Amino acid sequence: MGEASAAFAAAALAAVHGAFGAAAASEYLGESVTVAHHQLRTAARAVAAGAAPALVAAALLHDVGHVIDLDSADALHRGEDIRHEETGAAWLARWFGPEVTEPVRLHVEAKRYLCAVDPGYYDLLSPISKKTLAMQGGPLNGAELAAFRAGRYAQDAASVRRWDDAGKDPDAVVPPLAAYDDLLASLVRAPAKD
Repeated sequence: MGEASAAFAAAALAAVHGAFGAAAASEYLGESVTVAHHQLRTAARAVAAGAAPALVAAALLHDVGHVIDLDSADALHRGEDIRHEETGAAWLARWFGPEVTEPVRLHVEAKRYLCAVDPGYYDLLSPISKKTLAMQGGPLNGAELAAFRAGRYAQDAASVRRWDDAGKDPDAVVPPLAAYDDLLASLVRAPAKD
Protein backbone atom coordinates (compact mmCIF):
# COMPACT_ATOMS: atom_id res chain seq x y z
CA MET A 1 0.00 0.00 0.00
CA GLY A 2 1.49 3.31 -1.07
CA GLU A 3 1.77 6.34 1.21
CA ALA A 4 -1.28 8.05 -0.33
CA SER A 5 -3.33 4.85 -0.07
CA ALA A 6 -2.25 4.32 3.53
CA ALA A 7 -3.23 7.90 4.37
CA PHE A 8 -6.59 7.40 2.63
CA ALA A 9 -7.22 4.18 4.60
CA ALA A 10 -6.26 5.96 7.83
CA ALA A 11 -8.75 8.74 7.02
CA ALA A 12 -11.46 6.14 6.36
CA LEU A 13 -10.78 4.44 9.68
CA ALA A 14 -10.81 7.80 11.47
CA ALA A 15 -14.21 8.58 9.95
CA VAL A 16 -15.60 5.17 10.95
CA HIS A 17 -14.24 5.56 14.49
CA GLY A 18 -15.77 9.03 14.66
CA ALA A 19 -19.16 7.66 13.62
CA PHE A 20 -18.88 4.90 16.20
CA GLY A 21 -18.01 7.47 18.85
CA ALA A 22 -21.30 9.20 18.14
CA ALA A 23 -23.08 5.84 17.98
CA ALA A 24 -21.76 4.77 21.40
CA ALA A 25 -24.07 7.27 23.06
CA SER A 26 -26.83 7.05 20.49
CA GLU A 27 -30.01 5.28 21.53
CA TYR A 28 -31.01 2.60 19.06
CA LEU A 29 -34.68 3.41 18.49
CA GLY A 30 -35.82 2.01 21.83
CA GLU A 31 -33.86 -1.24 21.59
CA SER A 32 -31.84 -2.39 24.62
CA VAL A 33 -28.47 -1.57 23.01
CA THR A 34 -26.86 1.55 21.55
CA VAL A 35 -26.33 1.84 17.81
CA ALA A 36 -22.59 1.13 18.24
CA HIS A 37 -23.14 -1.92 20.40
CA HIS A 38 -25.75 -3.21 17.97
CA GLN A 39 -23.36 -2.88 15.03
CA LEU A 40 -20.57 -4.64 16.95
CA ARG A 41 -22.94 -7.47 17.87
CA THR A 42 -24.08 -7.77 14.26
CA ALA A 43 -20.46 -7.97 13.06
CA ALA A 44 -19.69 -10.63 15.68
CA ARG A 45 -22.56 -12.69 14.29
CA ALA A 46 -21.08 -12.36 10.79
CA VAL A 47 -17.64 -13.46 12.03
CA ALA A 48 -19.19 -16.44 13.85
CA ALA A 49 -20.93 -17.42 10.61
CA GLY A 50 -17.60 -17.41 8.74
CA ALA A 51 -18.59 -14.51 6.49
CA ALA A 52 -16.17 -13.02 3.98
CA PRO A 53 -14.38 -9.83 5.09
CA ALA A 54 -16.56 -7.50 2.99
CA LEU A 55 -19.69 -8.99 4.49
CA VAL A 56 -18.28 -8.64 8.02
CA ALA A 57 -17.60 -4.97 7.21
CA ALA A 58 -21.16 -4.54 5.90
CA ALA A 59 -22.54 -6.11 9.08
CA LEU A 60 -20.34 -3.83 11.19
CA LEU A 61 -21.35 -0.68 9.30
CA HIS A 62 -24.96 -1.44 8.31
CA ASP A 63 -26.58 1.16 10.60
CA VAL A 64 -24.01 3.95 10.29
CA GLY A 65 -26.71 6.02 8.55
CA HIS A 66 -28.47 6.36 11.91
CA VAL A 67 -25.56 8.34 13.37
CA ILE A 68 -24.36 10.36 10.42
CA ASP A 69 -27.90 11.63 9.86
CA LEU A 70 -28.54 13.34 13.16
CA ASP A 71 -32.21 13.94 12.33
CA SER A 72 -32.92 10.23 11.94
CA ALA A 73 -34.08 9.53 15.51
CA ASP A 74 -36.47 12.49 15.45
CA ALA A 75 -37.83 11.42 12.07
CA LEU A 76 -38.49 7.89 13.29
CA HIS A 77 -40.32 9.17 16.33
CA ARG A 78 -42.54 11.15 13.92
CA GLY A 79 -43.25 7.92 12.03
CA GLU A 80 -41.21 8.86 8.95
CA ASP A 81 -39.04 6.48 6.95
CA ILE A 82 -35.56 7.95 7.29
CA ARG A 83 -33.79 5.87 4.61
CA HIS A 84 -30.76 5.36 6.89
CA GLU A 85 -29.65 2.52 4.63
CA GLU A 86 -29.28 4.91 1.66
CA THR A 87 -27.56 7.59 3.74
CA GLY A 88 -25.13 5.08 5.23
CA ALA A 89 -24.29 3.39 1.93
CA ALA A 90 -23.63 6.73 0.22
CA TRP A 91 -21.36 7.84 3.07
CA LEU A 92 -19.43 4.55 3.02
CA ALA A 93 -19.01 4.66 -0.78
CA ARG A 94 -16.29 7.29 -0.32
CA TRP A 95 -14.02 4.49 0.90
CA PHE A 96 -15.55 1.09 0.17
CA GLY A 97 -16.78 -0.74 -2.89
CA PRO A 98 -20.20 -2.24 -3.58
CA GLU A 99 -19.32 -5.51 -1.84
CA VAL A 100 -19.59 -3.49 1.41
CA THR A 101 -22.01 -0.71 0.48
CA GLU A 102 -24.67 -2.72 -1.36
CA PRO A 103 -25.53 -5.05 1.56
CA VAL A 104 -25.72 -1.91 3.72
CA ARG A 105 -28.00 -0.18 1.21
CA LEU A 106 -30.18 -3.28 0.87
CA HIS A 107 -30.47 -4.43 4.49
CA VAL A 108 -33.86 -2.77 5.02
CA GLU A 109 -35.21 -4.15 1.76
CA ALA A 110 -33.84 -7.54 2.88
CA LYS A 111 -36.07 -7.35 5.97
CA ARG A 112 -39.04 -6.74 3.68
CA TYR A 113 -37.87 -9.65 1.47
CA LEU A 114 -37.45 -12.07 4.37
CA CYS A 115 -40.91 -11.17 5.68
CA ALA A 116 -42.28 -12.09 2.25
CA VAL A 117 -40.48 -15.42 1.78
CA ASP A 118 -39.99 -16.82 5.29
CA PRO A 119 -43.26 -17.35 7.18
CA GLY A 120 -41.55 -17.40 10.60
CA TYR A 121 -39.25 -14.46 10.06
CA TYR A 122 -41.69 -11.73 11.09
CA ASP A 123 -42.09 -13.34 14.51
CA LEU A 124 -38.32 -13.03 15.06
CA LEU A 125 -38.39 -9.26 14.65
CA SER A 126 -38.21 -7.03 17.70
CA PRO A 127 -41.25 -4.81 18.35
CA ILE A 128 -39.28 -1.81 17.03
CA SER A 129 -38.36 -3.69 13.83
CA LYS A 130 -42.01 -4.62 13.32
CA LYS A 131 -42.97 -0.97 13.67
CA THR A 132 -40.32 0.22 11.21
CA LEU A 133 -41.30 -2.54 8.76
CA ALA A 134 -44.67 -0.86 8.38
CA MET A 135 -42.98 2.52 7.73
CA GLN A 136 -40.66 0.88 5.20
CA GLY A 137 -43.51 -0.50 3.08
CA GLY A 138 -44.18 -3.92 4.60
CA PRO A 139 -43.22 -7.23 2.96
CA LEU A 140 -42.08 -7.11 -0.65
CA ASN A 141 -44.44 -8.46 -3.26
CA GLY A 142 -44.79 -8.74 -7.01
CA ALA A 143 -42.21 -6.87 -9.05
CA GLU A 144 -40.38 -5.59 -5.95
CA LEU A 145 -39.88 -9.14 -4.73
CA ALA A 146 -38.67 -10.37 -8.11
CA ALA A 147 -36.29 -7.43 -8.50
CA PHE A 148 -34.78 -7.96 -5.07
CA ARG A 149 -34.28 -11.69 -5.68
CA ALA A 150 -32.53 -10.96 -8.97
CA GLY A 151 -30.08 -8.50 -7.43
CA ARG A 152 -26.40 -9.39 -7.20
CA TYR A 153 -26.19 -8.58 -3.48
CA ALA A 154 -29.60 -9.90 -2.39
CA GLN A 155 -28.30 -12.91 -0.48
CA ASP A 156 -25.51 -10.89 1.15
CA ALA A 157 -28.09 -8.33 2.27
CA ALA A 158 -30.34 -11.08 3.61
CA SER A 159 -27.42 -12.46 5.63
CA VAL A 160 -26.65 -9.01 7.06
CA ARG A 161 -30.32 -8.64 7.90
CA ARG A 162 -30.44 -11.91 9.83
CA TRP A 163 -27.31 -10.96 11.78
CA ASP A 164 -28.85 -7.52 12.34
CA ASP A 165 -31.92 -9.07 13.93
CA ALA A 166 -29.76 -11.31 16.14
CA GLY A 167 -27.47 -8.41 17.08
CA LYS A 168 -29.69 -6.85 19.72
CA ASP A 169 -28.68 -8.94 22.73
CA PRO A 170 -27.55 -6.51 25.46
CA ASP A 171 -25.60 -9.26 27.25
CA ALA A 172 -23.47 -10.35 24.29
CA VAL A 173 -19.74 -9.88 24.79
CA VAL A 174 -18.12 -8.78 21.55
CA PRO A 175 -14.77 -7.40 20.37
CA PRO A 176 -14.33 -3.61 20.21
CA LEU A 177 -14.30 -1.65 16.97
CA ALA A 178 -10.48 -1.60 16.92
CA ALA A 179 -10.53 -5.38 16.39
CA TYR A 180 -11.88 -4.68 12.88
CA ASP A 181 -9.37 -1.99 11.89
CA ASP A 182 -7.14 -4.27 9.78
CA LEU A 183 -10.14 -5.83 8.07
CA LEU A 184 -11.62 -2.42 7.24
CA ALA A 185 -8.27 -1.03 6.05
CA SER A 186 -7.85 -4.02 3.72
CA LEU A 187 -11.19 -3.19 2.08
CA VAL A 188 -10.65 0.54 1.54
CA ARG A 189 -10.43 1.33 -2.15
CA ALA A 190 -7.55 3.44 -3.36
CA PRO A 191 -8.49 7.09 -3.82
CA ALA A 192 -9.49 8.10 -7.31
CA LYS A 193 -6.70 9.78 -9.28
CA ASP A 194 -7.49 13.22 -10.60
